[in-house]
Formats: sequence, structure tokens, C-alpha cells
Amino acid sequence: MSLRRPPLPALRPFVELVWASELPPPVRPVPRRERVLPTGALHPVFRLGETPLRLFRDLDDAVGEAVGCALVGGARASPYLKDLSRPEPSVGALLRPGAAAALLGVPAAPLSHTHTPLGLLWGEAAVEDLRGRLAEAPTAAARLALFERLLLARLAPRRGLDPLVAEALTGLHRLRPVARVAREAGVSQRHLARVFGEAVGLTPRTWGRMLRFGRTLERLSADPALPLADLAAAEGFADQAHLTREFRDLAGLTPGAYRRAAPRESRHVPI
Repeated sequence: MSLRRPPLPALRPFVELVWASELPPPVRPVPRRERVLPTGALHPVFRLGETPLRLFRDLDDAVGEAVGCALVGGARASPYLKDLSRPEPSVGALLRPGAAAALLGVPAAPLSHTHTPLGLLWGEAAVEDLRGRLAEAPTAAARLALFERLLLARLAPRRGLDPLVAEALTGLHRLRPVARVAREAGVSQRHLARVFGEAVGLTPRTWGRMLRFGRTLERLSADPALPLADLAAAEGFADQAHLTREFRDLAGLTPGAYRRAAPRESRHVPI
């Protein structure tokens, strides 16, 4: 069971959603994996048992790598493969673009495309203390409320979003080309890419691709029978072939393979 919701109002400029999961009923462990599709955002996660998160390089990797129990998943534009065979109660958050400095104490760029132990950012002793306190909470709802208080305590609002980055995000959400976004902000594309990439973890062009990919996933999840040619036209792809290439590049599989997998959650594809 998973509980997901918007955060407390004080966190909403920095956090899009928070979530907590319960341990499923005991069953015989069966090796399972999933392909986690990128959001382009950062997400801090605490696993509250003793089993660390295990990731795999590719489908042929039978062993994988244990990467820890308290992590920050960095901004990325590619999927990763995750072990599901030994689930643990967890709690986490999806950060808004540019919020890394305020909540994690570092910009997004050094955390991109990888999973970073939270202990490297907040200190090992502090992270283990937080993990212990979260594990003692009796329910997912109680853990979520405690997690929000912990995030508020860590928040440094003076390290807010750079106005240039905020303006660029608004323009990209309005589907404006990067060249126009830079021109309207009065800066060069190179300068915009440097400042935006440091704060968000991806370039403006890649972030724009992630926005369109997210809209595409939402449409495909809401209407799995939607013809791909219609989907491509609705989301501004040149044609169906362009949609397929972009989907394969960002998701690691074709739209057809995504449909056949029939994921319960749009970005968590069972393997």
C-alpha cells in the first residue's frame, strides 16, 4: 500500500509530492525487477528496513549493486532497473526543479544521473537518526507527517529558486523554444544552459523533452488504445516514428512494449 499526496503548504514551493509505502503482506520472495522511467526531478528516499536499494546496469546484470537505504535519486533523462524482490517500508519526496539547494544543501547538477547517499549531504549520523525515527512511526500516514516535519527543519528558504531559472521553467512549461526563452530572459543560450543545469540538473532542452515525455505518458496511461499517430500529433512530434524514437531514448523501450507491460503506475514498468 502506498500513500501519496501534496506536501504541507510551507513545502509546496520546493516539493511536488510526498509518499510513504507499507511493507506488503509476507510472501515467498520471488526475484522481480522494474524499469523506473525518468521524471527529470530529484527524489530523496528513506528505506526503513535493513535491505538497501539494489540497482542493475542492464537486463543481463544478474547481481546488481546495493546503493544504500537513504538516497537521493538525481535528475535524469534515462531509466534505471530496480530490484523488487525484497521490499521495505519507504518514505520519500519528489522535489520541484531548482529545490535541491534549499532542501539538500547542494545544487542539482552534482547529483544528476545517479543515486547519491544522503549521508554524504546531511552526515551519516544525522541520516541514521532520521531513518530510525521514521521507522518507529506506527503507520504510513504517521511516517509521512514526520517526514514533512524533518524536511521543514532542513529547509533553507533563502536558497530559493534563481529568478532566471524560474522564468525559464515558466517558458518551457508554455512550450516555448529554448532560444526564445533565453532571448526573453535577456541572456545567451549558453548562459541559460549553465545556470539552469546547475540548479535543475538537466539542460533546458532536456528538461523540455522530459515535460513532453511526461505528458505523453499521461495520455498513454489514460487511454492505452490511443493510436500512436494521434498521440504523436497531440504532443507535437513530427510523426509516429519521431514519437517512437524519443520514447525509446527516454524510456528504454518502445510505446508498444510499454503498452504490453501494462504498468499500474505510469513510470514503474514491470520486467
